[in-house]
Amino acid sequence: MRHEKAARLLALARALASTAEGLTLDEMASEVGVGRRTAERLRDAVRGLFPQLEEIDDPPGRRFRIPGGLDGVFQSPDADELAALRGAADMLEGAGAAVRAGALRALEAKILASLRAPARRRIAPDLEALVQAETIAVHAGPRPFEDAAVLACVRSAIKSMSALSFVYDGGRAPGRRREVTPLGILFGRSNYLVAAEAGGAPRSWRFDRMRAVEALDRPAPPPPGFSLADYAGESFGVFHGPGEEVVLRIAPERAADALAWRFHSRQRVEAQGDGAVIVAFRASGMLELAWHLFTWSDAVEILQPASLRALLVEELERALGRHRADERPRQI
Repeated sequence: MRHEKAARLLALARALASTAEGLTLDEMASEVGVGRRTAERLRDAVRGLFPQLEEIDDPPGRRFRIPGGLDGVFQSPDADELAALRGAADMLEGAGAAVRAGALRALEAKILASLRAPARRRIAPDLEALVQAETIAVHAGPRPFEDAAVLACVRSAIKSMSALSFVYDGGRAPGRRREVTPLGILFGRSNYLVAAEAGGAPRSWRFDRMRAVEALDRPAPPPPGFSLADYAGESFGVFHGPGEEVVLRIAPERAADALAWRFHSRQRVEAQGDGAVIVAFRASGMLELAWHLFTWSDAVEILQPASLRALLVEELERALGRHRADERPRQI
């Protein structure tokens, strides 16, 4: 059996052992990047190696899973995987996300503890070499607020679909206690709870402005059809408001950068005959977008909306006014 086929077969077996509800043939094909016919042959090969493969009726089709998991011999991580896990923990810790960094470090410790001593000794030199040779570039920006007790309380309410109560030091009525239906968490430059007050639309609440957080003994299921991914995709960054059609023209000298850049999760990108690139998407959060577009200097031109052009000009003029008010630097 060729190495590529063996690796693909093992990848499928791991996927089937890691799911509780099972995978359809189409999902198996997507998981290992093959067509449906190849997925059928791989499934049959997995059944030969793992006779515990289970079939589940799911009309109009069937799902498959390996309910008992895989033996440890098939699950030993390699140095690259462990280095990536440690690197992710370092990146989160450097960004101020201490709670999630701690969770990844605990996971690494559990993985290493599950290995037999010969496997640990075999991996250790390569892991140490990769850790010493790789580091995370720290970017300027706010350190997100991440309190372990607050995050645990919010996650508990989300998992149990219970209402959440907290005092919010923000908005139009700072200091007022709120009772909300928690819908999800947005992690980023700042961390936000996505939640809805009674009868209201979902909105973002900054974690660093929440205090006295408490999960309530009251059911609060999410509204039917709500998708956190769709909610996040409605804005540029985390600011929400009425969506607008945004069209940007990136100059030819930065076209390669634009083609490799993601301005928005639902962007449409089109190369032009003169070498420029047109990027279009619908989003809210124009102020945050204007701040980002400044980093492209004169390589970007806002074709629409006109309000975004005006906002960027206003922000630039405000900055220029501050620095041109007195040409002489202030004495410190």
